[in-house]
Amino acid sequence: MDTLSGIGSLNLGGTATSHTQSMQGFPTSLSSAFSNPQSPAKAFPPLSNTNPSTPFGGIGSLSSQLPGMDSGPLGTGIGSGIGSSLGMPPVNTDPFGTRKMSTPGLNPPTFQQTDLSQVWPEANQHFSKEIDDEANSYFQRIYNHPPHPTMSVDEVLEMLQRFKDSTIKREREVFNCMLRNLFEEYRFFPQYPDKELHITACLFGGIIEKGLVTYMALGLALRYVLEALRKPYGSKMYYFGIAALDRFKNRLKDYPQYCQHLASIAHFLQFPHHLQECVQYIEYGQQSRDPPVKMQGSITTPGSLALAQVQAQTQSQQPGVPKAPQPGQPSTLVTTATTTTTVAKTPTITRPTPGIFKKDVPPSINTTNIDTLLVATDQTERIVEPPETVQEKIAFIFNNLSQSNMTQKVEELKETVKEEFMPWVSQYLVMKRVSIEPNFHGLYSNFLDTLKNPEFVKMVLNETYRNIKVLLTSDKAAANFSDRSLLKNLGHWLGMITLAKNKPILYTDLEVKSLLLEAYVKGQQELLYVVPFVAKVLESSLRSMVFRPQNPWTMAIMNVLAELHQEHDLKLNLKFEIEVLCKNLSLDINDLKPGNLLKDKDKLKSLEEQLSAPKKEAKPPEEMLPVSTTDFVPFAAPPSTPAATTTTCTTTGPPTPQFSYHDINVYALAGLAPHINITVNIPLLQAHPQLKQCVRQSVERAVQELVHPVVDRSIKIAMTTCEQIIRKDFALDSEESRMRVAAHHMMRNLTAGMAMITCREPLLMSIATNLKNSFAAALRAPTPQQREMMEEAAARIAQDNCELACCFIQKTAVEKAGPEMDKRLATEFELRKHARQEGRRYCDPVVLTYQAERMPEQIRLKVGGVDPKQLAVYEEFARNVPGFLPSNDLSQPTGFLAQPMKQQAWATDDVAQIYDKCMADLEQHLHAIPPALAMNPLTQALRSLLEAVALARNSRDGIAALGLLQKAVEGLLDATSGADADLLLRYRECHLLVLKALQDGRAYGPQWCNKQITRCLIECRDEYKYNVEAVELLIRNHLVNMQQYDLHLAQSMENGLHYMAVAFAMQLVKLLLVDERSVSHVTEADLFHTIETLMRTCAHSRANAPEGHTAEQEQQSLTKTPNETVGCTTTCLPQLMDVVRSNYEAMIDRAHGGPNFMMHSGISQASEYDDPPGLREKAEYLLREWVNLYHSAAAGRDSTKAFSAFVGQMHQQGILKTDDLITRFFRLCTEMCVEISYRAQAEQQHNPAASAAIIRAKCYHNLDAFVRLIALLVKHSGEATNTVTKINLLNKVLGIVVGVLIQDHDVRQTEFQQLPYHRIFIMLLLELNAPEHVLETINFQTLTAFCNTFHILRPTKAPGFVYAWLELISHRIFIARMLAHTPQQKGWPMYAQLLIDLFKYLAPFLRNVELNKPMQILYKVLAFFLNGTLRVLLVLLHDFPEFLCDYHYGFCDVIPPNCIQLRNLILSAFPRNMRLPDPFTPNLKVDMLSEINIAPRILTNFTGVMPSQFKKDLDSYLKTRSPVTFLSELRSNLQVSNEPGNRYNIQLINALVLYVGTQAIAHIHNKGSTPSMSTITHSAHMDIFQNLAVDLDTEGRYLFLNAIANQLRYPNSHTHYFSCTMLYLFAEANTEAIQEQITRVLLERLIVNRPHPWGLLITFIELIKNPAFKFWSHDFVHCAPEIEKLFQSVAQCCMGQKQAQQVMEGTGAS
Repeated sequence: MDTLSGIGSLNLGGTATSHTQSMQGFPTSLSSAFSNPQSPAKAFPPLSNTNPSTPFGGIGSLSSQLPGMDSGPLGTGIGSGIGSSLGMPPVNTDPFGTRKMSTPGLNPPTFQQTDLSQVWPEANQHFSKEIDDEANSYFQRIYNHPPHPTMSVDEVLEMLQRFKDSTIKREREVFNCMLRNLFEEYRFFPQYPDKELHITACLFGGIIEKGLVTYMALGLALRYVLEALRKPYGSKMYYFGIAALDRFKNRLKDYPQYCQHLASIAHFLQFPHHLQECVQYIEYGQQSRDPPVKMQGSITTPGSLALAQVQAQTQSQQPGVPKAPQPGQPSTLVTTATTTTTVAKTPTITRPTPGIFKKDVPPSINTTNIDTLLVATDQTERIVEPPETVQEKIAFIFNNLSQSNMTQKVEELKETVKEEFMPWVSQYLVMKRVSIEPNFHGLYSNFLDTLKNPEFVKMVLNETYRNIKVLLTSDKAAANFSDRSLLKNLGHWLGMITLAKNKPILYTDLEVKSLLLEAYVKGQQELLYVVPFVAKVLESSLRSMVFRPQNPWTMAIMNVLAELHQEHDLKLNLKFEIEVLCKNLSLDINDLKPGNLLKDKDKLKSLEEQLSAPKKEAKPPEEMLPVSTTDFVPFAAPPSTPAATTTTCTTTGPPTPQFSYHDINVYALAGLAPHINITVNIPLLQAHPQLKQCVRQSVERAVQELVHPVVDRSIKIAMTTCEQIIRKDFALDSEESRMRVAAHHMMRNLTAGMAMITCREPLLMSIATNLKNSFAAALRAPTPQQREMMEEAAARIAQDNCELACCFIQKTAVEKAGPEMDKRLATEFELRKHARQEGRRYCDPVVLTYQAERMPEQIRLKVGGVDPKQLAVYEEFARNVPGFLPSNDLSQPTGFLAQPMKQQAWATDDVAQIYDKCMADLEQHLHAIPPALAMNPLTQALRSLLEAVALARNSRDGIAALGLLQKAVEGLLDATSGADADLLLRYRECHLLVLKALQDGRAYGPQWCNKQITRCLIECRDEYKYNVEAVELLIRNHLVNMQQYDLHLAQSMENGLHYMAVAFAMQLVKLLLVDERSVSHVTEADLFHTIETLMRTCAHSRANAPEGHTAEQEQQSLTKTPNETVGCTTTCLPQLMDVVRSNYEAMIDRAHGGPNFMMHSGISQASEYDDPPGLREKAEYLLREWVNLYHSAAAGRDSTKAFSAFVGQMHQQGILKTDDLITRFFRLCTEMCVEISYRAQAEQQHNPAASAAIIRAKCYHNLDAFVRLIALLVKHSGEATNTVTKINLLNKVLGIVVGVLIQDHDVRQTEFQQLPYHRIFIMLLLELNAPEHVLETINFQTLTAFCNTFHILRPTKAPGFVYAWLELISHRIFIARMLAHTPQQKGWPMYAQLLIDLFKYLAPFLRNVELNKPMQILYKVLAFFLNGTLRVLLVLLHDFPEFLCDYHYGFCDVIPPNCIQLRNLILSAFPRNMRLPDPFTPNLKVDMLSEINIAPRILTNFTGVMPSQFKKDLDSYLKTRSPVTFLSELRSNLQVSNEPGNRYNIQLINALVLYVGTQAIAHIHNKGSTPSMSTITHSAHMDIFQNLAVDLDTEGRYLFLNAIANQLRYPNSHTHYFSCTMLYLFAEANTEAIQEQITRVLLERLIVNRPHPWGLLITFIELIKNPAFKFWSHDFVHCAPEIEKLFQSVAQCCMGQKQAQQVMEGTGAS
């Protein structure tokens, strides 16, 4: 049977004639009711569900209508069907006793049976009698009563799950037989007794809940439940449906359309009171989510069917309660809706956090999360929602709204929306538009004005206030940036629709001053919400005639903000918000008049709360104050709050935990220091602040005295207890890993509790005694009053820090207890491992006998594992460690111990071997540490790390490995650079060694390891989260998931408000992307979101930068650490971004949602592997279909016919439904095409005789088809005139291919193959440059996309792709399009960037060519590549010489100085319209040439590399010859190190020479002269050149002279000036060494193969020919016969033999 038509033809509720004649209201097909990954709807989603707001939503226009599904009845009954019936107890109520197919009262057509073989192919097989009997025996146990053997429903479900996934054929057959029997039995359910029916319902619902059935079978099961619920209200089958639905209610969110069918049942709202939760699950399930507040446990019990019937009868008899509608009667839906809603709205519901559920994410990405608003809206009174078609039209109107079509869209809205739906529109506008689109507030405000509907404006205003109040009263979690952004946006909107339009914000709606006061009282977290919100509201007052500043209302609020600004503890970003507001309102903050509102106690008493109550009400008032120590009366508790909650804790009860387990560092006593609490208002410390130093010493001494005895005693007592209980509970459990984890959790709990009750009182006394002694010693002879103050201070400080000291001792005991417990249980573990190796299940026969004979059934241990209820106790041990805050560790979800431990795919010996090697290496490092550093905290931390590795080695389970990984990452981040340098280096190496061991493919693999390391980086504490050296170290060693970390880093900067994060991000970008020692595998794509956020921050900071910062400060700040940079992010950020922009600006468009954004998002998504189930199979099927269509004869011209048919299939499979699915489809297709190519190439290796051409043809068979599909989708996506959709899609696809390539390159390394990727790129380039009108309109954007792609894949980032890359950028089509066909030379800068990428890759190999044996091999390989590079340059020199002329500076800047011929090729270029004078012409007058005064065009920004202060001093010196120290400091400014060969900043020298030269030419022209040997002298410009020639050492002078020689090109003003300069420096040189070096620079460029630059020739000819230079008389010309012969040869080539002889003889004579 066709899979697509199956679900539609399951005719369960109607006659056998046609599925259209089903029961009333039942849809003809439930295909659209399921949307979860295992749902059959994945095979046939709706066809016309395009979203115009998606980046390439226009692709929906490709839709071809899916043919109607031919469906009909599935045939006949199964026949006997009773033989495999469910087992039931042999009692009189046996429903099987009277069961027959012709049972009276049953209508056979109603229970028309489905052919189950079509649903379950496995169920079609014949089951043996043994299988059938075993299946029925399990059913029998469900219904049995003791003493007969019984099984609970949960146990049966767990067994079925195990059987389903079993590798044993018998168990799989039992599974299929049981499910077949259960489904066949459905028609007899009405005859079951109540209790048995309820049990069966729970089993039926449990099968859906546990996902035991999928696809067609899942559809059938859901349809059975739906049919049962449609039965008359109060019938047995109705209650069967209720019980089954209750069981799988948590899955309803996966079936939104199924929920709609449920909600359409007439008596849906008549569920009994205790079943109201199901109503909520269905209502929220329609929106694909769970209810905001979930109740724990099941809402039905074994007796709930009877109870429900009784309640239904009672309810029907109560007056005023509407009865359930009977068949044939109209529904009372309208009457009951209000009742149900009222019941659901209880005041005790806790407001959920945004993380409780997740709405469907639309294809286009929103950065702001509006879940808080959605949850609050769901709990308010429902408003009338318009039909879905109307909602789509409204969304379309707002999507396409602009100033130009405002009137038209207003009219469309009036025509589309009825008055009753306007409240919904107002809610949609505020929540879905205004709150997340601040850039369009002006547009939406104008829309309201144009609409001219006062009632609607009032609705919008009320909705705005409602949403603001929701956010103000929401849970203000520390990292909830989304809510703060929403609140700011709504504040801006509120100001725009009220103040800006001269309308007031009424006191009854929002009291702004009181809001500020309340936020001030409640703390910094509230201020982070309120201050930016108020600032945004007041911004609009500037546009008001009434409320603009000096309005009393406005100024009163500004004065409160000014008072807040004076608080010294106020966060810097809040002060910045206030300053920006003052600037926007043209107010000087110093002119404002701050009052004393924040200190007004009377005002506090009468204050009405507008914010949520503070979390810690038990704290005393001084701790609640964020910025002041003034006492005040806290807010009165609400009526429902007990009065006791406002009092402080007394010492009679257990103290409230203050620290989580991971907060305390027990590596050394120094771990106490960050947490020590010293209250500021203690009189003694106010009088003698120096005594604060005594606190830390006293606490540490107290801990040191008690830690060892307490730890030993606690472990001794807890160990015995824990060991006995674990041995007893796990005696029949065969999994030692589960036993070990449970033992550790229990041991941790008992040890911590024992340590806490043992050490608390002694600690309190010890700390107080130590403090008093220290105070007395410091004060020498204290007075009685001071003694009293000492007593008070010691008692209070001891009380404040006792909890900390106690936690330290507890954790020390816990850390020591784990390995001890492993030693105690080592024998137990080995017994279980031994049993597993022998292939048997471990079982202690003594314990088994004892349990069977003496223990009652309820508490008897069972073979195979501990009961889940019993394991829950151990899970509770893990989450609640005495003395510490409860743990919400996501790595320990509920039931994690009950889950079977997954068997690893690797051998245990491999893991043990990895751990052993790691331990051996760590021990070797520890032995190498000098004894003097043995007590160093880092050394102790390494010992602790070694213990953790040993623990993980013994357990070898995932939880222990995760703990080790966290310890290693946190240890690496916690290392400070102030320690001993060698020890710090060793410390970091050890931690990296551990992480790499875990990353080993034989252990946990890079994917899991990198994910967990990244999670640790994201979740670790702020104290060491921003350790840039440690993070860079992790990134450099391939230990971080860059896409995930990049998103986190971008979010943590909070759009520039989190200065520490911004400073850290700057440092990281500088290290990874700017510095020469950058990490080669990290590209700008990996930090795309971070760079984008930094650039936005930079733009904002430039617009609002504080004055008074010099350029020198900017330069210095780039070298600071994150902590030092916090205060100067606005100063150094622009410079850093300029450097980043200069590297990538040639081809990067960073607009959010723009083409480049799409490319980088594609790269990020290429590394996502969590595809929905079945998607890969769909993609493989579709790709195979397309390849067949593409190569078929009926494909049509350019495959257009095949494409039309194929798009229908893509729609049918749901691939074009969302952007995410499209992206995943392209990624999977790319991976499959690449994999096919690898397999084909592997065949060639196994069979060398195979033809290479045939192998390539095999590869191209799939690759070419895939490329054609991409090209067709790009061409036909969106409207013909809509180029944005086409370019976005192209960039997304290219990004995906790039991402797959990079991933493949990193994984396969030396096994990487270039062929498939080269073919994709080259064929796609050819396809998209075909002469078609639709492609010509997007040609430049297409070329830009390819340039971006090639730049990201530049050889330094993907060296394995280098040969294919060079072939791509040198392809004739690409070069011609980039340099010739693109108008206005717009392609030139992008192509220049690609050539610079090429030269940067070659530079390290060519800079120092020492041809030892390995280098000779490498050079032979590189020779091919270098040869290709030279050929590219020759093509450019011949066809596009102007391009080389314009970009010569940028190219020469990155070519190493020793690459003479490569540079000569570039410098020899001259414009094609110029005729070069022959340089060998006798008496050639260069200064008389017409071109010699024309400046050449240089398109490289050569001044960008100059530090701003350096350029400022340089300009000053050129104008005024001051500062006088400029020349003396010039060499130090150019020098960057003392390493030979790398002493100087070559780029800066090149820039300096060209800049000074251009300024000199302009200076000479301004004086009315032209450059010559006489006019260039005696100027500041020549002073600089002469100083460089004399002051620089040999290396620096060589680079300086090379920079001059780089300007000796075709006839132009630069060539003439620098030729004269070179000759002048030769003539004026004070040593022959300078003249010799000038000669060397010129000569080495002439003795290589042609071409030679024209300017170089005329300069050298002038030098050797003009007697004034006395060239031939210098000693270096005659220092050796071969040198002299060389000079003679060059002279003869330049001037001819006779003239050269005359010159040499004449000069020599003279």
